[in-house]
Amino acid sequence: MLEAFHRIKVFPFQVLGRNTRYLLLKPDQELEGIWGPVEGEIGFGDQMEQAARRCLVQDVGVRPPGALLDLQWATRTQFGNELIIEWCYGYECHENPDPAVLAQHWAEHRWAGFGEAYQAMELQADRTAMLRLHAMIHAA
Repeated sequence: MLEAFHRIKVFPFQVLGRNTRYLLLKPDQELEGIWGPVEGEIGFGDQMEQAARRCLVQDVGVRPPGALLDLQWATRTQFGNELIIEWCYGYECHENPDPAVLAQHWAEHRWAGFGEAYQAMELQADRTAMLRLHAMIHAA
């Protein structure tokens, strides 16, 4: 029997005039740590937006106000009898994240423009989500 697990991915960004920058995060997993977005679990009874905001507060230290954008994009990965579904969001940070929270949860972090951020993402699904987010930001 296939069991599904739902997760959330959130790509923090800032719009500075005509430029957009993205927050890149690297977990503390030595050589296996790769640059990516905020990731977290969707708890029982959570709404996806609620889970996304909770992950941002706990793991990055950003607080409202901020605009949460549903990328209307989900990835599905199957490992044996487990299906992992990751729902993707963007989050416009109006203030910088809390450095103490970042240091507690991440080995490294940095802001980068789209080209650099896109190249730094090692997972194709993250690149696709970031490209989708970038297009949504600049289509408005």
